[in-house]
Amino acid sequence: MHTKIKHLALTTLFFSASASLFAADLTKAYDMPEATKMIEKDMFPAAKEYTMPKSCDLNDPKAIARGKYMFHNLNGKKAKKPAPEGLVKFVEKKGKDGKVKKKPKQFGNCVACHNIEGARGAGNIGPSLESYKENFIDTKARDAQFVYQKIADPRIDNPNTHMTVNLTTGLFNEQEICDYTAYIVSDKKKK
Repeated sequence: MHTKIKHLALTTLFFSASASLFAADLTKAYDMPEATKMIEKDMFPAAKEYTMPKSCDLNDPKAIARGKYMFHNLNGKKAKKPAPEGLVKFVEKKGKDGKVKKKPKQFGNCVACHNIEGARGAGNIGPSLESYKENFIDTKARDAQFVYQKIADPRIDNPNTHMTVNLTTGLFNEQEICDYTAYIVSDKKKK
């Protein structure tokens, strides 16, 4: 019995010593990224206050149509109807390989969180935007600048918001924020 135990102990000792002799330092064999830099790159910039550009034409039917289209669609690939004038479903982006590829244009898909006239989404997470013009703009409780800021960077008055940060992150440009604003503050009554 003692011989078996001695043999097992010697075998274990031999394999342990062999593993130590042949173990390689693999940390140099692959890239080890700087985690701090990765985290900083992924963090949002600080909340930013915006002023609605004077070029925003909130009564322009084309701007309202673009805002409506983006409000009700997730992206160009999934959008069922043709894009209105001045809006594209796909954008060209250069890939890491240097080749230019067509990528679906990202839209707001606001109906995932907000109800609005003609909504085709869940719309029960964020506040309802139904009758927004009548309830907020006409009563002067809010103005178009408030809506513009809320879409551009909602963290100004709510740092814990779950709404997307659109202009500060570059997800949308100023004209697209104008288009959303034009749609939300537009009169949607059936004529």
